[in-house]
Amino acid sequence: MSTTESDILNDQNQEQVPQEEVNVLDEKEKQIAELKLKSDELNDKYLRLYSEFDNFRKRTAKEKMDMIQSGGEDVFKSILPVLDDFERAVKSNSETTDVKAVNDGVNLIFNKLKTTLTQKGLSEMNSVGEVFNADIHEAITNIPAPSEDDKGKVIEELEKGYNLNGKIIRFAKVVIGS
Repeated sequence: MSTTESDILNDQNQEQVPQEEVNVLDEKEKQIAELKLKSDELNDKYLRLYSEFDNFRKRTAKEKMDMIQSGGEDVFKSILPVLDDFERAVKSNSETTDVKAVNDGVNLIFNKLKTTLTQKGLSEMNSVGEVFNADIHEAITNIPAPSEDDKGKVIEELEKGYNLNGKIIRFAKVVIGS
C-alpha cells in the first residue's frame, strides 16, 4: 500500500471511530439525563410526602392538646348543677335554724353528686371484709383481728377507693386484721 492509500484508510477509520464514540456518548448522556430527571422527580415526591407527614404530625399533636385541655369539660358541665345546689344550700343555711332541713338538703345534694359521677363512669370499691389485695388496697396499719376469720382481711376503710371506667384512680386506704 502506498502512503496515500494508508492515509485514506486511516482517515476513514478515524472518522468511523469518532462517530461510534459520539453515538455511545449521546446514548450515555440521554441515560444520565433520564436518571437525573427521575432522581429529581423522586426527590420532589419525597419532599412532598415528608411535608404531608410533618403537617399530619403537627395537626394530630394540636388535636391531642385540644382534647386534653377540654377532656374534662363534660364532667364539669354535669357537676355545675350540683355546685349550684350547694350555693343555694349555703345561702339557705344562713337563714334557717332547722337542722333536719339542712341535713336533708345536704343529703340530697350528696346523692345528686354521687349519681352524676356514677353516670360518668366512677364507681366505689367495696373493701371492708375483703381479703387484702395490694393491687387495689393501700394498707395504713394492722390491728389485731377480732376473730380468726378476719386475719388478712380489711377491717376498716379509712378512705374509699375509686375506679373510673374500670381503671383504679384512687386506692382504698385500709386497716388490716392480723
